[in-house]
Amino acid sequence: MTGDRRSRRVSAVLRWPVGLALVSWRYFWRTTPIHRSDVVGDLGDLPPASPQGAEGDDVQRPSDGVGTLLHRRYSVRIRGSRLSPEELMTRLAADPDRWSPEFAVFRRTRGEPGGMAVGDEFLIRMPGPWDGPVRVAAAGPSAFSFVTLEGHLEAGRIEFRTRRDPDHPEMLRFDIESWARPGDRLSHVLYNTLRVAKEVQFNMWTHACIRAAAIAGGRPDGGVTVRTRRFATAG
Repeated sequence: MTGDRRSRRVSAVLRWPVGLALVSWRYFWRTTPIHRSDVVGDLGDLPPASPQGAEGDDVQRPSDGVGTLLHRRYSVRIRGSRLSPEELMTRLAADPDRWSPEFAVFRRTRGEPGGMAVGDEFLIRMPGPWDGPVRVAAAGPSAFSFVTLEGHLEAGRIEFRTRRDPDHPEMLRFDIESWARPGDRLSHVLYNTLRVAKEVQFNMWTHACIRAAAIAGGRPDGGVTVRTRRFATAG
């Protein structure tokens, strides 16, 4: 581990009590129902083939991580929006800070503002134990994805998608799906022993689902669903 990466990890450990306090405060005051499940996964939870934009020696793939693979899906059904899935995605891609919680800042380090293009990069800055670089690996009219880069607390990828709900075509649906393992052994402690990084991540993406509904001009229908599947890989 390089000195810069070690410094980032130590900083995360020192700051995690602040992140925990923020997560606890937001969880206490949340009014939107959150439906959580956490089960044992299987081979079907391995990530699909990486998009072309995920190439590079600085990319941290799930196989580069430590510990159990977490396959997570955050979903919200949006009632009352007049936007198309593509129009909603355009708004979400234009400015991640509009839908991230106030304690998370997306600082663009590469690419032009106002959208998502393959190769764009961000540094996600947080007061708690998640502070790391990501790159846009795929981007389209109704979806985009990030891969984590060297120095991130996670090794993996995350996808953001908008679509019509298959059971209720009059409603929109926003999904966030991730496949990741802790980036190294210290991150593994933060995720699976102290469990702080896991809760900060959970809070961040459930907040994103709720904000996506507001940006769409609608409201969550039935709350936010969070499904976690754990798979112990051989890597």
